[in-house]
Amino acid sequence: MLVAAPRKGSLDAQHMTEHLEELTRLVDTAGAEVVGRMSQQIAAPNPATLIGEGKVEEVAAAVAESGATLVIFDEELSPVQGANLERELKVRVMDRAEVILDIFSTRARSHEAKLQVELAQLEYLLPRLTRMWTHLSRIRGGIGLRGPGETQLETDRRIIRQRIRSLKAKLKAVERHRENLRAGRDPMLSVALVGYTNAGKSSILRALSGQHEIFVEDRLFATLDTLTREVDLGEGQRARMTDTVGFIRKLPHHLVASFRATLEEARAADMLLHIVDSGHPDWEGQMHVVERVLAELDLADRPLIPVFNKIDAVPDPAAFASRVKELYPGAITATTMRTSGLTELKSVLRALERVGRPTVRIRLPVTDGARLAALYRGGEVLGREERGEDYELTVRLDRWQIERLQREGVMVTEAANGRVGQRAAG
Repeated sequence: MLVAAPRKGSLDAQHMTEHLEELTRLVDTAGAEVVGRMSQQIAAPNPATLIGEGKVEEVAAAVAESGATLVIFDEELSPVQGANLERELKVRVMDRAEVILDIFSTRARSHEAKLQVELAQLEYLLPRLTRMWTHLSRIRGGIGLRGPGETQLETDRRIIRQRIRSLKAKLKAVERHRENLRAGRDPMLSVALVGYTNAGKSSILRALSGQHEIFVEDRLFATLDTLTREVDLGEGQRARMTDTVGFIRKLPHHLVASFRATLEEARAADMLLHIVDSGHPDWEGQMHVVERVLAELDLADRPLIPVFNKIDAVPDPAAFASRVKELYPGAITATTMRTSGLTELKSVLRALERVGRPTVRIRLPVTDGARLAALYRGGEVLGREERGEDYELTVRLDRWQIERLQREGVMVTEAANGRVGQRAAG
């Protein structure tokens, strides 16, 4: 049984039906079946039960009639509200945050993701332990029997706090490991995909990288683990692209905090691509959610390009593209359902990649076919002239490629301003 209780006059109240539909999809992803929905717009939350007493009785009757074994609130419940509602409704009560945490716990695959989810769950659980100990209520009032229950509760709290400290230390180690990996990578344009869950980030990464083993599913939070791949932008240019965990409305604070290590990849990126589901009726609301989470993660100042994905799902793609490009200058439209659907995105990324690649002149013997082929493969050859027994090529290359050629004794000069550097062979 789903229950929504937004504030009267709020944006949540205006989009209550859509929010309940999203909660239904979350519950489906978690593996449960929805048997009913109820709602109440409240002037102010009831400190004891969130909703009014009459509504609690109405929910209890609906639970009894439908045979529901779980009630899920779209709003976050305080520990007291959760305990009181479970006592009144006589079934287990969860809120949206708990459902999201449960989905994350089942979807986490890597060791890092499992650590992050466990940390978020424990931090969510800690203030709610008393509610978990309701089975002791039968003996708490008994003479001589109050102490053991309270002692066990404190023991559990201490164990959880110790585990939280241990998990944070392990995630710090993971963060340091990631920093070392980034430091050892070849310099290359790095791009991070961010966006609302199910906006199509993984589909874009799979289409650009050509790696069909990348998991894609039309479900909320289909993938949690950060995935980085080199992608071919065409014209001899490449970029490093990272798919990050999707965001969602009312994402639990503890979950955002625990995934900071993973999202360091986004902080280190040269550019963020904000992937938007063009076909979603509330795509603007989803964009605002992502912007708020990025601000919470101190990523609001990063260079960002909106990419309106699934443009094929819009009734009038041309009119939609015109509108979003007026609202968001520099925005890109895309789809993975057509072979040409990512052409504009590739073109923009190539232009960004060129900014960091100097144009140089390289002189090679005409017999050095292997190095000539490598330049065509790894760089952007803008021109080639024969100079006796040598080729003189004008090429746009990454700085690390230039440094490698210099170490190998190849003559490299700047295309416009003279010599970049030279090392003698041998």
